[in-house]
Amino acid sequence: MKIGFLGTGNMGGAIMRGYGKDAEKNGDKLLAYNRTREKLEAACAESGAEPVNSMKELIEGSDIVVLAMEPKTIRSMIDEIAADFSAGKLLVSVAAGIAIGFFEEHLGEDAMIVRVMPNMAVKIGEGMTSVSRNTKVTDRSFTKVLQIFEGVGRAEEVDEDMIDTVIGVSGSSPAYTYMYLDALARAAEKNGMEYDQALRFAAQAVIGAAKFALTSDESLDDLRKAMCTEGGTTIEAYKVLAANGFAADAAEGFQAAVDRSREMTKGK
Repeated sequence: MKIGFLGTGNMGGAIMRGYGKDAEKNGDKLLAYNRTREKLEAACAESGAEPVNSMKELIEGSDIVVLAMEPKTIRSMIDEIAADFSAGKLLVSVAAGIAIGFFEEHLGEDAMIVRVMPNMAVKIGEGMTSVSRNTKVTDRSFTKVLQIFEGVGRAEEVDEDMIDTVIGVSGSSPAYTYMYLDALARAAEKNGMEYDQALRFAAQAVIGAAKFALTSDESLDDLRKAMCTEGGTTIEAYKVLAANGFAADAAEGFQAAVDRSREMTKGK
């Protein structure tokens, strides 16, 4: 199967590079196009994709087109994209704030459309991607899309109406996590530890906690309680964070991302 990447910037390039290592053994050939030739050649060299010379050539030569351009660029170029799009092709959109209905309106109601929402951890093969499809997408084609994004982390099917929530819980949340890590490292620095070393300790602790959460049969509350022994150190930190509204602040930040995503979908 020929999989074409239209846009090889941060997200498109990361997905290409991640899936590139598995493409050949899965029977796939990667094609790519970017208006910036330097970005295109760099991404192709690292992923094994074949560069093409135009958007038209990429669309016509691909069975699956991964649309990884900025939302404003997609909106301005959608008619040009639609002109080269033919029946039987599958469009995978990585764009935030553009619903499946937008593509159906321009490509036709019979067009096969998948909307994905990855996060930037796809760059290191640890991404989390939601995958949503319209009713025209076959199970075979959908399985191939899942395979692409499982090559750069985890991927799960969700209903499209959950995408705004996905953005809040995984799409944007790495930024909140960086704030948390920086706060821990700076606090450790004030207590005499070098910042870079403190960051390694904090980041590895978060990695371990996250893996534990994904693999343990215990609830998060049970895991927390197991660490918060009365009279110990952890429970003192927990009490301060709880009293200062740590959980409420995280939820409020999450909601702000969700609300903004909904506004973007409405074109605001």
